Amino acid sequence: MIFFTTAFRRFVVTTSVVSTAVFGPLLTTIAQAVPLNGAGSTFVAPLLQLYAAQIKQQYPDISINYQGIGSGAGINQMIAGTVDFAGSDVAMKDSQAAKVTRGVVFVPVAGGPVAIIYNLQGVNNLKLSRSVLPAIFGGQITNWNDPKIAADNPGVNLPNQPIKLAVRADSSGTSYIVTNHLSAVDPYFKGRVGVSTTPNWAGSPLRGQGNPGVAQIVKQTPGTIGYVEAEYAKKNNIPTALVQNKQGTFLAPNLEDANAALKGVQFNSDYRVTFSKLGDPSTGYPISGLTWIMVYKKYDQPGKADSIKKMVQWSLTKGQTLNSQLGYTQIPQEVTSQVIQTVNSSVTGP
Repeated sequence: MIFFTTAFRRFVVTTSVVSTAVFGPLLTTIAQAVPLNGAGSTFVAPLLQLYAAQIKQQYPDISINYQGIGSGAGINQMIAGTVDFAGSDVAMKDSQAAKVTRGVVFVPVAGGPVAIIYNLQGVNNLKLSRSVLPAIFGGQITNWNDPKIAADNPGVNLPNQPIKLAVRADSSGTSYIVTNHLSAVDPYFKGRVGVSTTPNWAGSPLRGQGNPGVAQIVKQTPGTIGYVEAEYAKKNNIPTALVQNKQGTFLAPNLEDANAALKGVQFNSDYRVTFSKLGDPSTGYPISGLTWIMVYKKYDQPGKADSIKKMVQWSLTKGQTLNSQLGYTQIPQEVTSQVIQTVNSSVTGP
């Protein structure tokens, strides 16, 4: 009996040693797995979620979770320090960046068109000119059979129906991109509504949370017109208007024309841009914008800084080759290479 007990103890000890030898590296990998939590722009959410899945394949120890809650909310969480990175279609203002005690680096990841979506039975390829579109969103044109809309769409049977605006309920970079364009082409709109992530819209518009919320409102509500990142219009099979650009051409929100609009973008030394220069591009689809992820300069938790560097490196190299799959433009390589260098030299942590 004593022999059995001694032998059993030896078995347990031996098994424990073998288990540690066999499973030790696995347990260490699990223990060192680094979650990266991000939040913000719904404009770029489809792309960042695609990135996250692909990064996980190359770096199994990195788990990226991104929640599309709106650019404004993402910036607020970045300032509060409750996320590891944030997404925004409007890079932080200087006053906001000053509140980030751990410092911030701006990482441009993509550009893309904002679609004007509508719900009018029997009306396809609705055309909206540079004078009509801001007048609709500025509250000057309130009925679908208005003569000015009819002039843009000869031969189209426009309904005698009130126009219902569908806009963002949250602080939104998409709203900023739209109002930036409409303000650039129409003085009345600039004075009445202005450029903002939270515009003071005319009347009592319907409000949706994020791009998905606005898309659903327009899809389900006859007589509505709204705006979303083009991928959401495509996913929900919602008609998009042809918008007139500076050259007088009516264009759909496609990748080719968004690329043309953003071709001449000049990035500042910190990789932000002067948004007023994006308001009315000389060519291409006129309602196009850029989107950033913002990362801290200092991370306190072990492994976070290295994981952030890997995420940025992948997003600005392999990730850029995926942008067109979802209708986003790429960031020029001469810019991405500089951003990677800045992140690698600026981001620190234990």
